[in-house]
Amino acid sequence: MLALQITEVKTFMNKLFLGDSFDAFQLSEAVFVTFNTFHIDGSLQKDYYSSEELDTQGLSQQSWSFWRQVRPFCLQLIRGKHTPLEFKIVFRLSPANVEKLLAQAQLAINPSDIDGLFLNLHFCQGTLTCTTGSALRFFTLDKTLEHTWDGLVRKFLQKQDIAFC
Repeated sequence: MLALQITEVKTFMNKLFLGDSFDAFQLSEAVFVTFNTFHIDGSLQKDYYSSEELDTQGLSQQSWSFWRQVRPFCLQLIRGKHTPLEFKIVFRLSPANVEKLLAQAQLAINPSDIDGLFLNLHFCQGTLTCTTGSALRFFTLDKTLEHTWDGLVRKFLQKQDIAFC
């Protein structure tokens, strides 16, 4: 697990809510505390769509909403005169990107054995913290996947010009 403090919060917020930097991540959950507390479950509700919509929009194999699909609603929750009191966003790496990570790192793990590679964002009292997490469907003492994921998150933040310490 990696824990980083984002040093330029305003820049990060612009990239998170106004840009497309995080759009390839899937949303596991989000909680926004403003004048009320708003909870968002990122689970895709396939019954909402017709079978034609599922096929044409490529949602048939998708279990979670992508950030790009939910971001406009989240932006509306925090937009206004006041800064949110707090928010928590839990992203997960998409299955396609999990497969890429495993291939690039030459890790002999079956993608179906990975329950999730997570990027957790927590904003509270002006401080923004970013932590990583991983969940496997089996027990292992080998931390190679976790360390690989941590390194990828660092590279991602650097590529996005997001300052952290």
